[in-house]
Amino acid sequence: MKKYISVDIGGTAIKYGMIREDGEILSRNVIDTEAHKGGSAILNKVEKIVEQHRMQENLCGICISTAGIVDTEKGIITYAAPLIPDYTGTEYKRVLEDKFQIPCEVENDVNCAGLAEYYSGASAGSKIAVMLTVGTGIGGSIVIDGEIFRGFSGSACEVGYMNIQGGDFQSLGAASILTKKVADWKKEPRERWNGYRIFEAAKEGDDLCIQAIEEMSDTLGQGISNICYVVNPEVVVLGGGIMAQEQYLREKIEASIAAYLLPEIAAHTRLEFAKHRNDAGMLGAFYHFIHHRADVL
Repeated sequence: MKKYISVDIGGTAIKYGMIREDGEILSRNVIDTEAHKGGSAILNKVEKIVEQHRMQENLCGICISTAGIVDTEKGIITYAAPLIPDYTGTEYKRVLEDKFQIPCEVENDVNCAGLAEYYSGASAGSKIAVMLTVGTGIGGSIVIDGEIFRGFSGSACEVGYMNIQGGDFQSLGAASILTKKVADWKKEPRERWNGYRIFEAAKEGDDLCIQAIEEMSDTLGQGISNICYVVNPEVVVLGGGIMAQEQYLREKIEASIAAYLLPEIAAHTRLEFAKHRNDAGMLGAFYHFIHHRADVL
């Protein structure tokens, strides 16, 4: 049975593993990205990962999920935030195909998350799905009939920069802002707080933590509603580590959406929480590969 190496490159960690042609993940591994070392160092890490797995029987493809705006035809990073120095211009597809003579496909990480949920997750079977990942920032993707909607120049659904009352979407609603806000309100070092601790404190009745979560939920509801007015999706999927708190967050976010979105639209839009969690990037990169490279299936 054919196998693929899938690599999910984030600002903090690189997750990678072998995936069988039926979509079953055979192995999972993680290493530090060491983003401060820059794009060439990350490319070198990916080369070493492929080298370790290239002798696997029937290794038929290299599937890359990565932060940044990606030219999927050329497999190049066309824009990356300063978190990863000199990442813009990194040519994964050319370098890896030339070195290993194995087909390679590259896709943006949030688009990969959207594809993973569409093909085997929370938005499976939908016609139009929006995926939002809530973490250090807020990323988005739109999947229509199994295809990523990219817009005219490839930057569709960069919703983190969307202007809403008081600032942009991710500066007000990201998980990183939640921890910053609580620490500042409590006048404590920011490293003492993380999402898990904030939610646990809120469940125990901590008023400041409750208020911070309420504000984040309101911002998410407002942003989701604005997206729905433009896209009219069948389903909006929320991902990111903090979304493990679905039981606590769902009712709050749904109430916020109801406050901002016309009832007629809200009635035809459902909210879901991501199913694939940490596997979303790897799986989505695999789905992107097999969707575009039928010649090597």
